[in-house]
Amino acid sequence: MGERQGLDATDIRILSAVQKHGQISKTKLAELVNLSPTPCWARLTRLKEAGYIRGYHADIALDRIADFTQVIVTIALTHHRRMDFDRFEAYVRDVDEITQCIATGGGTDYVMTVFVPSLSVFRGVMDDLLSADINIDRYVTYIATRQVKAGHPDLAKLAARTTR
Repeated sequence: MGERQGLDATDIRILSAVQKHGQISKTKLAELVNLSPTPCWARLTRLKEAGYIRGYHADIALDRIADFTQVIVTIALTHHRRMDFDRFEAYVRDVDEITQCIATGGGTDYVMTVFVPSLSVFRGVMDDLLSADINIDRYVTYIATRQVKAGHPDLAKLAARTTR
């Protein structure tokens, strides 16, 4: 999945704190990971430079800003050649309404999350997908009715399980 060389328990604590709190002060981060500020900041800088931190993001309360419809879509392609996957993935990357797309194994090839202001806009997004030359064989849509849980994995637990 990714390069984990050189990560120790303190690095994992730093990454966990940044994942949970985003951009925080040097003092607060050092307090959270139980390390003095200067070496803590040096470690954070090293982790950033090594590519372990891709960016910082705000958790926006979308429902307070606009009405929207969230749709989960599973996609199966007609053919399973590398060029078919590449073409589909390139197309999806350019569709703003598709906020997440993961490739899967099994009976479906992709699972996508789509945010739109209405079902009619979603229908237009799907019409465009189906009209594009990206070899969609079938798709199934699931309208999200409410979010039950959202978050990030516990980095310490993941790291501990991979070393067993």
